[in-house]
Amino acid sequence: MNPFDALALDTMLRATVADAVAAGVFTLLVLVKSLSDFTRTGPQMTEEVLRHYRLYLAGSLARLAFYAFVIAFALGLTGALAYALGTLVLGAPFDAIAAAAAALAAILLLTARQFLHTLLHSPGVIASSFLYSTARLLPVWDRLTPARLRLLDALLFGVLALWLAAGAAVLASRGGWIAAAVVLVLAAAGVAAWRLAGSGPEPAPVRQAKKPGRPNILMIGSDTLRADRLGGAGYRRALTPALDRLARRATILTDCYVPCARTAPSVVSMLTGTWPHTHGVRDTFVTPEQTRLPVPALPSILRGVGYRSAIVCDWAGSDAEKFDFGFEHADMPTDQWNIKYLLRQGPKDLRLFLSLFTQGRLGKVFLPEVYYLGGIPLTEEIGLDTRRMIARLARKDEPFFIMSFMATTHPPFTSKHPYYQMFSDPAYRGESKFGMAKLRDPWEIIRRQGEPRSEFDLEQIIDLYDGCVRNFDDEVARVLDYLQASGLADDTIVVVYSDHGFEFFEHETWGQGNTAVGDFSARVPIIVADPRHPQPRKAGEVVRTIDLAPTLLELAGVPVPPTVEGVSLAPLLRGEPLVQELPAFYETGVWLTDLPGTPDDHIRYPHLPELLEVPDKASGMIALKPRYMQVVVEAKDRMVRVGNWKLSYQPLNRGALYKLFDIADDPGCQRDVLARYPDVAARLRAILDGWLLADELGRPRAAASAAGSAPQAPAAAPAGTGCVAP
Repeated sequence: MNPFDALALDTMLRATVADAVAAGVFTLLVLVKSLSDFTRTGPQMTEEVLRHYRLYLAGSLARLAFYAFVIAFALGLTGALAYALGTLVLGAPFDAIAAAAAALAAILLLTARQFLHTLLHSPGVIASSFLYSTARLLPVWDRLTPARLRLLDALLFGVLALWLAAGAAVLASRGGWIAAAVVLVLAAAGVAAWRLAGSGPEPAPVRQAKKPGRPNILMIGSDTLRADRLGGAGYRRALTPALDRLARRATILTDCYVPCARTAPSVVSMLTGTWPHTHGVRDTFVTPEQTRLPVPALPSILRGVGYRSAIVCDWAGSDAEKFDFGFEHADMPTDQWNIKYLLRQGPKDLRLFLSLFTQGRLGKVFLPEVYYLGGIPLTEEIGLDTRRMIARLARKDEPFFIMSFMATTHPPFTSKHPYYQMFSDPAYRGESKFGMAKLRDPWEIIRRQGEPRSEFDLEQIIDLYDGCVRNFDDEVARVLDYLQASGLADDTIVVVYSDHGFEFFEHETWGQGNTAVGDFSARVPIIVADPRHPQPRKAGEVVRTIDLAPTLLELAGVPVPPTVEGVSLAPLLRGEPLVQELPAFYETGVWLTDLPGTPDDHIRYPHLPELLEVPDKASGMIALKPRYMQVVVEAKDRMVRVGNWKLSYQPLNRGALYKLFDIADDPGCQRDVLARYPDVAARLRAILDGWLLADELGRPRAAASAAGSAPQAPAAAPAGTGCVAP
């Protein structure tokens, strides 16, 4: 070996060792800071539970620290290698401390570069793990533009590439051919790793070899999408041009209700066509026994007749991982309401550094708990994964059923550039600049549930939400364009849906699943586009999401199982009326804390931390304590809507509070007309009581008292006050 080659290789090896030391010091500093102001995602659990997982937590921190070291080492290697080349070219002596300093400088410089890119293009990634006020970042954010960041990258990586190329050329000219080759190989490996860390290429259009017969089915949903944001609903902004184009060859269900505005019970009801008291999933926190569904779900039914099936979702859809719906393929995170999963996400300082570099394919494989971190927008990624799944399943000759679900419109309403500033006031400088403030931790969410409207920058939050809606619409457009380019559009039923809506203080509180008085949580947008029924239709009949499964089964020519409680809405797609008027039922979710506007005598139970336990320490699933299940169900507010009439029910310690609304005249449910129409209230109460009495988990007290006797009209009460009935 050429003596200069040997010297060069020895110098680069020593630089690598110095880089390892620098990366180790950097990782240790981040870990020490993380432990000094330790934070943990998820609801607080008892000390007994946390003690049980203390070794698991230590292992999780060690795992995160290892990956932080690997990333820091890769970043620092550029600086250490650049320093080593400098000493060889200039003939200067090698200094290990200087090499480590160069490596540390590269770690800091490249991390700062990634931080700036993330701050502009996806600030929700930073906000999700930032310990301080995000308003501190605004002076830096003000100076960021895509053009300036491209210029910064050109200068940074251009200088680095020139330096490495020049160094390799000098090495080769002096006989250091092996060392020069090592430099080039390392540079190529760095470029390859950088590309692998990204989202990857778009799939090429495919041609399906499916035999004529049953159509493909594609469901595309966004968590927390309000029905009033679609075109034609009268909203002040035009947010959904792609969905509006789809609607021109589809049927829009304008008055579709979920049975419970929480993701788990809503999705289970949608896929099984049954009410929550039938399938047993009443809320987010389920026991291991409740994950074993007693009724078949749409994917398993379709697989039985030859369909291939898949689900693609981000953190918002992780609830679905707990249940065996029968999907053949699942591109999704594991259940996030799991103490082990939450512990693996680690403290914020460590998580922030990792999340800057793991929003791509490598992060998804090696650190899925950071990649799928709640609050981080993954709309474009899920859209791309959906197109990849279409390409994967369409290559076969069987029809496919794909369910895609995105967290795009879910709190804290973060989105990528330019959506988070598309509708916002440029002059706004508050804490909700990049997302709804103080929702980065479940404890903050619990506390803020009870805060009044005055504590929120509501206009800014609504502007952020509208940007998220537009973001979802654009991603749907890309998926639909891919279907068209692949020649699948004419043989694929497309369903656009949501699991629930959202309340922006229309009834004194915010969020979803908290009130049955208003409709903004319970009512969801549904578009069904069957290419065999391309006539645009707006169906104003009251329908339920439990009707989607039997509808899709009929459209696919598959018999509907007797377990299904919904009815097929296929006649609406054909322009025919339904055989009967359908009642829509709805119940609230578990309350996290006392909510504004709750009647003083309302049935109550402890706040969320007291309600939860981990019954199976091995699995780590967070569940409601059995002793609270009955009171949680009893305390749910309910409602029934039939035609234009809606009756809400709030259980009290003595009796119940009923309110009646005329939706045609009062869509916002602001004027109680029960005193004017007691006969209508009595008719709806009879229907609601029949639904309540079918609940085997725990009959609400008002319903139980009505068992065995004909429902009576509620006693008259002043208009607007509701009515307390025994």
